[in-house]
Amino acid sequence: MERAEYDVLIAGTGPVGLIAALAFADAGFRIALVGPKASTSDARTTAVMNPALRFLDSLKMGPFLHEHGEPLKTMRIVDATSRLVRSPTVTFRAAEIDMPAFGLNITNAELNAALESAANARPGVVRYESMVERWEPGEGRVGAKIADGTELTARLVVAADGRSSPARLAAGIEVDVRPTGQTAIVLAFSHARPHSGISTEFHTESGPFTQVPLAGDRSSLVWVVKSQDAAELLALDRNELASRVERQMRSMLGRVTVDVDPQAYPLSTSRPRRYADKRIALIGEAAHVFPPIGAQGLNLGIRDVESLVSVATRYRGDPGASAALAEYEVRRRPDVAMRANAVNLLNRSLLSDLLPAQLARSTVFEALRAFSPIRALFMHEGMRPGSGLRALFSLKARDRRAEDRT
Repeated sequence: MERAEYDVLIAGTGPVGLIAALAFADAGFRIALVGPKASTSDARTTAVMNPALRFLDSLKMGPFLHEHGEPLKTMRIVDATSRLVRSPTVTFRAAEIDMPAFGLNITNAELNAALESAANARPGVVRYESMVERWEPGEGRVGAKIADGTELTARLVVAADGRSSPARLAAGIEVDVRPTGQTAIVLAFSHARPHSGISTEFHTESGPFTQVPLAGDRSSLVWVVKSQDAAELLALDRNELASRVERQMRSMLGRVTVDVDPQAYPLSTSRPRRYADKRIALIGEAAHVFPPIGAQGLNLGIRDVESLVSVATRYRGDPGASAALAEYEVRRRPDVAMRANAVNLLNRSLLSDLLPAQLARSTVFEALRAFSPIRALFMHEGMRPGSGLRALFSLKARDRRAEDRT
């Protein structure tokens, strides 16, 4: 029976787990990456925002992302409900905050394949294409027995093994899971008119209907519907489905052709009571799950990785020590709580027929539409927490210097 010791064991081979493997290896840790081959059948796409792009560029993924990703120059929110009070359309332009684009949209299948290839080639990463069958948290190390009988130990385990996370369960971390009653229908489609780098999120009574640009005259779609209505959409042939998509988009991109069979993902929210314990730290969907609004999921997971690698480097002698895990908890809790609360509140407001909820949404969106400083603050904060306030103070300082010169 093979036995091996590592500094860090990463459980999970989705994009966040693979990014964690690259980052920990580049920080000088010896890594065991455990999990099956990354999925190449995932029809979803991911909008990778500029701060996350900079981090991935530091991991030598920049050339691939810029070659295969499509720039997101404009993001637009349209109230497509038929309720009494409707919110104004709000348009966020990257040029308004001196950026050519907010980020890049890339297919998950391409991203997963590229990250796995990079992880397999990275010095310091040892790959085990297997599942952990048994976890054994200990005082100085965590043991893991994988399906082929190999026994691994590490001072720190990074749980990137998804929303049902067996590693999280082994740590004894309780999690609050709540189904939303919604399902996300995911597909890609071609269209007659160019998208011009514009992503449009239509807000409907059942959730967001979000078109995001892909290379060429193509876009990805995340259509959130009530779960009882999902089967009807999935049963449509591609021509009828394309007609439904085109009508929902008000024909803004002309004639639509659905390129792939749709996939369905039931939605829920999930929040653990803690983000780390017993030498096991949670990242990605093991740490936070919420509806697909505002391109937050992977970007939040990448910030998990950044924080955890930074903390582990400070505690290099024992990256799984209780003090290290406590610092990781302190760093991540505010960011995750703020994003999850904002997304969940917005999603609930879409599902609510209550007039106060409609008025509140309309007031917020009118402020965003009418006042450019608020809009700029929102755009910066949407990409990285704290960056909006820094940009606002920087702008004020620049204006004061300009006044002094005159």
